[in-house]
Amino acid sequence: MSEKLLKVKDLRTEFFSSKKSSVVAIDGVSFELEKGEIVGLVGESGCGKSVTSLSIMQLLKDTPGKVTNGEVIFEGKNLLTATKKEILDIRGGRMSMIFQEPMSSLNPSMRIDKQMIEGIRLHTDLSKEQARERAAKILSQVGIPDPQRVLKNYPHQLSGGMSQRVMIAMAMSCDPQLLIADEPTTALDVTIQAQILELMKKIQKEQGMSILLITHDLGVVAEMCSRVIVMYAGKIVEEAPVKILFGNPTHPYTQGLIASVPKLGSGVKVLPSIPGSVPDLSSMPKGCRFAPRCKYATDKCREQEPELLEVGAMQRCRCWLKQ
Repeated sequence: MSEKLLKVKDLRTEFFSSKKSSVVAIDGVSFELEKGEIVGLVGESGCGKSVTSLSIMQLLKDTPGKVTNGEVIFEGKNLLTATKKEILDIRGGRMSMIFQEPMSSLNPSMRIDKQMIEGIRLHTDLSKEQARERAAKILSQVGIPDPQRVLKNYPHQLSGGMSQRVMIAMAMSCDPQLLIADEPTTALDVTIQAQILELMKKIQKEQGMSILLITHDLGVVAEMCSRVIVMYAGKIVEEAPVKILFGNPTHPYTQGLIASVPKLGSGVKVLPSIPGSVPDLSSMPKGCRFAPRCKYATDKCREQEPELLEVGAMQRCRCWLKQ
């Protein structure tokens, strides 16, 4: 039987204003991640992917956001009820995250060596010199030439691709069991993007860790993941293994996402697109949240919200047309 590393149950995250009113960014999200598995979390900007990751990592402290319901079970421990010390021990050690923008995630006033050594020593018993050796070794593993020189650099002295490799090295420095990668190849050219993804796949295979890969790029999902979770307006609308999802997408939103991916040699001059945009958090539509953009929507869709139910082997979908 497969072993569950992460279980997210009925997660709800709200953002509060100064007037004590709030909007719900994540509403009843539930999914699991097995040991050694790579799962893709996809959807348009504003669907709640990044907020989901920040909620799991307990990184909403300095924002108006707060997890108001649910459980995040990591290695048998509910992170939402864990102490501050327990969270600090887990985060950066057993669980790490690669953020979207490496240049804004690295401290511009600190050299790379200081940033890496600080994290390594926080989660291990290594001396400063041993931590430096580990940092150099990991930088070498992620394909950085002359790691000793790079350790002495400040972030602004590195290119975007090099900075992203440093971020991956920092995330991997304490051998995490779970890596959350939030748009890890955003703003990188396609050549560097391919190298970064191949690197992540190689390290994942060698260390047997799990990856939650957050992206809007379905090509990346097809290449990297074994299973896909599709989010829309703060809810999961479909979940399935990669081959099943791409071969038989059941939710109209998923169908629209896949149809909008360019296909080499198809001869199509104008790609199909999904009309409209993701609804504002403060004015969610009644019923199915995708109904205003869905060409199949009925009166029932506009009035009642469907549940996320099994529609086939290993496939779940939130759509009245499939229930």
